[in-house]
This record gives sequence, structure tokens and C-alpha cells, in this order.
Amino acid sequence: MPRIQLYDTTLRDGSQGEGVNFSLQDKLLITARLDELGFDFIEGGYPLSNPKDAEYFQKVADLPLKHAKVCAFGMTRKKGVGPEADIGMLALRDSKAPVVVVVGKTSDFHVTEVLRVDLAENLAMITDSVGWLKSQGRRVFYDAEHFFDGYRANPEYALKTVRAAADAGAEIVVLCDTNGGSLPEQIADGVEAARKALPVPVGIHCHNDSDLATANSLIAVQHGAVQVQGTINGIGERCGNADLVVVASNLVLKLGYDALLGDGVKRLTQLSRYIYEIANMNFRTNQPFVGASAFAHKGGMHVHAVNRVAQSYEHIDPTSVGNERRVLVSELSGRSNIVAKTTKYRINQDDKLMARILDRVVDLENAGYQFEAAEASFDLLVKKIAGNYEQKFERIHYHVNVETDETRTTTEATVKLRVGSKIEHVVAEGDGPVNALDNALRKALLPTYPQLAGMGLVDYKVRVINSTEGTAARVRVVIESRDEDEVWSTVGVSENVIEASWIALVDSVDYKLLKEGGTGL
Repeated sequence: MPRIQLYDTTLRDGSQGEGVNFSLQDKLLITARLDELGFDFIEGGYPLSNPKDAEYFQKVADLPLKHAKVCAFGMTRKKGVGPEADIGMLALRDSKAPVVVVVGKTSDFHVTEVLRVDLAENLAMITDSVGWLKSQGRRVFYDAEHFFDGYRANPEYALKTVRAAADAGAEIVVLCDTNGGSLPEQIADGVEAARKALPVPVGIHCHNDSDLATANSLIAVQHGAVQVQGTINGIGERCGNADLVVVASNLVLKLGYDALLGDGVKRLTQLSRYIYEIANMNFRTNQPFVGASAFAHKGGMHVHAVNRVAQSYEHIDPTSVGNERRVLVSELSGRSNIVAKTTKYRINQDDKLMARILDRVVDLENAGYQFEAAEASFDLLVKKIAGNYEQKFERIHYHVNVETDETRTTTEATVKLRVGSKIEHVVAEGDGPVNALDNALRKALLPTYPQLAGMGLVDYKVRVINSTEGTAARVRVVIESRDEDEVWSTVGVSENVIEASWIALVDSVDYKLLKEGGTGL
């Protein structure tokens, strides 16, 4: 079967979802993770829309991507302005992105009532924009906005718009179900018509307003689309986009198409949970293929049947997407996952050690820990259980004080540590309690471990785990840290947000010291 291109727009379309906001560091980390799995194209954003997206394109140019091509998104030139003078066109050209994606109007209704130009001018805007960017040495994709609505209302004009893009040099025309209201048979009809009218391949971009984005994407591929656009976990505006995790699983495992690279499909569960953590969103437990409940069985004849023949109540082997079977009354072992994760540690992977690691992970996850986006904490956990952990310092106590008056808030942290044979007792201020604790911890350790000067905190996320407990609820804190050559994440859980933050901060410092040998002066 042919290869289907997977085009990820989590960083642009996905970030338009309610409550979703990626930092610049988030976007770079997600880009690297998508590249590892074999996504073909990664849409980084609209370089003219905000400084963060503009900076992303400058930073991502330095990432050593092995497979994916980064794409910059923008719109056709404005009415009455040549592309060489249009700031949007110039931003696309200057973004350094090897691929630029231009979105234009397909529906005559949108041309006259939303864009407020005549039909001929819209065609000229498409032609000029695609042609100029092509002349600037960029690969150009064309997104045909509202294609399916436009095709049903005025098929002749809709096809004229996509032909204009193809004739001007677009290497692929992506048909968009922008309102997410089309049915599968309407998608099939539109894809067939576009393929017959165009000299270039077509792609598909579906929104999920009718809960059909996956079905519509798959039927488009079955009718000849060679590229599927979507987001990880289907995040996006309104009801979201096609979920590329589910689309890729169906394409490869059900339809036999080629997509992603190597073990990319087997890492989709890991990817899905990583994006949820980065976006600070709750996992969707019933998400097909990768949700925690996707292969969960609870009592009665289902468990009895699955224990005899797994496929009796499972449509695929859960390990084919990196997930696992769960029996909710007495959970089955996830030891194979622990073995896979611990191969890099060069430890003796005997059954008893793997069982101890697994038991500890299960206990911690029951308490609210999640290690999918906190691999540094998992590394430390494995070292401690295997007996390879050397404690670099010991907390004696800490204290955080917050004072406010009519004009300002002052936060001060006091930390007392035992570092080797010395006692370090320091005070530091910060912009908040976590920042003050971080400053005090580093201040106490720097005399012995000067290499800590090269690391810094880059992100901080808090999630309430058991919200029904109100203000006494347990919280999970995930902290991202980095030095000159690596970014890592750590996690802490407690009913006290300061203590949860302390646990994650200590893991972050511990990881930095252990990965460099932790040599003191």
C-alpha cells in the first residue's frame, strides 16, 4: 500500500483550542517528538500572528530534524496589494520554513460576504500568492478553505479556485471541511471531483463538529487523498480537528497503508499522553487506541473471555499502539513496559527487580504521579530501586513566607540542607513561592556543585488530581528544566502545592547532578 503523508498542525490549529496554550519551549519539544515518530510535516504556526510564532521559526531552523519538514502557515495576499508588498507573504518567505502553506477561499459565499471581494479577484489572490512564494524558492501547499461547503453550493467556482492554486505551482491541494459538517459520502464526492480536475495530488483537512473527522479523513484517503492533516488527540477550535493518533492507527493497522517511521505507531500512546501533559490537559480515558480505558475490562464475562482469547473483546493488540490491557478489579502486569523503558540503564533486568519497579510505579500512579511527561523522575526512580542512586544532598527543612501590603507581594524561601559534611542554610527571594524555593535550593548547592549554574527552570504546570476534595485536593506539579544540551521534566505530587513543587524541583536538580556524575568540589 502507498505511504500516506501525515501533516500535524497541533502547534497552530491545535493551539486554537479552548484552554490550549503552548510556550515556545513546548513547541520545540513537540516538534522534536513528532519528528522522532516520523510525522512528515509539522505546521509550526503563522509567523505574522505573534512574536512567539515568529521566534519559533527562527529557533526550529536549528533543530536537527531527521525526517519532518516544518511548515509556516499564512493567508493569500490582501486585496489590492501585490504579494511582494504584502506583510503576510513576506513573513512566510522570511520564516526560513522550507514549506509554506497558503489558505484561500473556495466558497463563493465566503468570497463575497466574508472576504468582500469579487470572484475574479479571489482567483487572482490565490494565483499571485502561490506563484510568488514558489518564485521565492519555497515548496507551497494550498489549503482550500470550506472546500466541501463551497463545492456543494457552486461546484464550478470551487474547482476554479483549486485549479488556480495548482496551476500557480502548489504541489498539493488540501481540501478542508472547515465547518466540520460534511458527511463521509460528501467528502468522497468532493475528493473525487477535485482529483479529476487537478494535475496535482490532494490532501484532506477535517474538523470534528459532527464527530466524523476520523471517518471523513479515512474515506478521503480511500478515494485518493495522499495527505491527512490533523492534530494530536484532536485538539483544536470548537470540537477539534481530526485526531492524527486515531487516524494513523486506522491507516496502518486497519487499512494497511504506510505511515510514520519504524516503531512510530507503537509509540502513539506515549505521544498522546505527552501532548496532554505538555498542554496541561486531562487525559481522555476513553480515547480510541491510546486511552487508558481503550483496553480496560471490568468483571463478568468480558474478563473471563479476554483471559482466554484476547481478541474476543479487543479489536487490536493494545501493544501495537503502545497501550496495555487492564483488568480493573486486579490489574494485569505492565512489566513488559517497564523492561522496555529500563533497557537504557544497564541494570540487571531480573524478574524480581522489574516487579519491584512495576509495583512502585503502580503505587505512585495510584497516588497521582504520571511519568509519561516526566521521564527524568522515572530515571531517578529506577536508579533508587536498582540501588544505583547516590544521594547528593539531604533536606533538613525549608520555609516559605509570603507577605503582602498595599503595593507589593514579597516571597522569601529559607532552605537548610546537609551537603556532604556541610550544613547549608540560605535565604532567597523570588517572584513566587516556587521561584523562591528554586533560587534558595540552587544557592545552597552552588558552592559544592557549580555546574548547577548552567541549568534553569523553563516551565511549570499544576494539575488538580482529585478535584472533588476541593481545596484539600491532591495536586501534581510537572517542572521542565534545561541546560545547554538537554531538556528534562520531573514530577511531584502532594496535597500541598509547595511540597509537590519541592519534590519536582529536587528531582530536577538530582537529575542534573547524576547525569553529569555529580562531582563536588
